[in-house]
Amino acid sequence: MKQEIFNGKTVDDAINKAIMELRVSSDQLGYEVIDKGSNGILGIGARPATIKAWALAQGAEDIAREFLTNVFETMGLEVDVISEYNEEERTISLDLQGENMGILIGKRGQTLDSLQYLTSLVVNKGSEEYIRVKLDIENYRERREDSLENLARSCAAKVKKTRRPVVLEPMNPYERRIIHSCLQNDRNVVTSSEGEEPYRHVVISLKRYNKDKKTEKAPEEE
Repeated sequence: MKQEIFNGKTVDDAINKAIMELRVSSDQLGYEVIDKGSNGILGIGARPATIKAWALAQGAEDIAREFLTNVFETMGLEVDVISEYNEEERTISLDLQGENMGILIGKRGQTLDSLQYLTSLVVNKGSEEYIRVKLDIENYRERREDSLENLARSCAAKVKKTRRPVVLEPMNPYERRIIHSCLQNDRNVVTSSEGEEPYRHVVISLKRYNKDKKTEKAPEEE
């Protein structure tokens, strides 16, 4: 915590000077009065008020909300940021609410993932312990997970019927894990990830058996 000395004609003047130079709001300023100062007699013996001041550390929730609010203001969007911090799991859950939220979700959630990544960088900058950031809009992630699980089961059924592998569209690691997890206990198909980012994708194929009737190894864990 860096502390600096500030002077002013009065204590209030010194405080205002500290707020401006430290670029904080009044509730984010910590200070200690060193000298209240004196007007002296006819200006003789006058001395300025002196304080020692410092910026109070912001909580992770405050940092996340402030960052996102600034981003949305720059974009000209009115978005309410609802946050909840789980101290035990060191996780901040942020829910964005407003109109036309589709622009913040993006294609297959890419914009939402980018916002989550950037918010995580800001929150964890200078932090001694990692804090996980979870960003969501209108329960999008749960709906996306349900959609991916339905896709996985549908493609698995197609593989069993045609006995030919099915190649899914490129997905991020999180979405690929959903596909793998959904089908990991299926006795007839196996999943694997192929290709390089950002085109890495899941392939669902018929599970093969060796002479001892043992199945292949479990699908790749990413």
